[in-house]
Amino acid sequence: NGRVLIHGENGTGKELVARSVHALSRRSAGPFVEVNCAAIPEELIESELFGHVRGAFTGAVSDRRGKFEVADGGTIFLDEVGDMSLKTQAKVLRVLEEQVVESVGGRMGVEVDVRVVAATNKSLPEEIQAGRFRDDLFYRLNVVPIFVPPLRDRRDDIDRLTEHFLAHYTSEYGYRAKTVEPAARAMLRSYRWPGNVRELRNLIERIVIMAPGPIVTARDLGLLETTPVRPDPPPVQAQRPVRLQDARDRFERDYIVQALTEQRGNITRTAEALGMERSNLYRKMRSFGIRSPRQAGAAGEGVIGRVDTPVSDPS
Repeated sequence: NGRVLIHGENGTGKELVARSVHALSRRSAGPFVEVNCAAIPEELIESELFGHVRGAFTGAVSDRRGKFEVADGGTIFLDEVGDMSLKTQAKVLRVLEEQVVESVGGRMGVEVDVRVVAATNKSLPEEIQAGRFRDDLFYRLNVVPIFVPPLRDRRDDIDRLTEHFLAHYTSEYGYRAKTVEPAARAMLRSYRWPGNVRELRNLIERIVIMAPGPIVTARDLGLLETTPVRPDPPPVQAQRPVRLQDARDRFERDYIVQALTEQRGNITRTAEALGMERSNLYRKMRSFGIRSPRQAGAAGEGVIGRVDTPVSDPS
């Protein structure tokens, strides 16, 4: 039940550590509730954490339980706790001291039994010196400190994480299992990983989608050379945002169409080039509305991949 404070750079896997702490505790059967303190506007975070009653503010049309109450009997994970305002810190401190939550606009407190696990990428002692973090809250949270080192300092984990992400994404996308050649493993181990585990995970996902063969080669890892350390500057003209799933589907569809074209419409060779089973390829062609060569020929079309009648398995 001891409170835990996890410290580490962005992308090191602090949330995974928090979930593991919960899963290995006596509260594992209870809820695990995550709150990203940096992502919630200041005017909403009290309502998010402690709840509100109807009419407490404009838009509060009904009573709502806060995250502390939802996490009763389990664990609440306060991610990026170093970004909390001093006002919110004071209210969280009261909950830790009294185990009572008072909702916004409410008059009666609600008792809660919650274990608190917090995480930050900041040095909280430095934040205390700068007057941005309460020392009493720090001491309340820092009962069991856990430091998650950056990936560049735990290179022995790179192979295991690579295998884990390869297995995960090949299963998710329906591709055959992939292995990593020694030269590629050496490249992965020598890279500095400024984005830590998150960057490795994203790279492996791209490789699963873009590298067709069953073996990940050093050539496939040319993607590392284009991985930016800093985010690209914003575009001059604002563009309408595209949902991640829509962008992924569009890319995957175009990739399949290109492979079909290169293999002159041969389904078997296309599936082998993509590292997929024929049944998975047919399923994806159906979902993307890609015509089979037979259907395109029957319709008098010379372009593989026209979106029209969904493809069907050959009889």
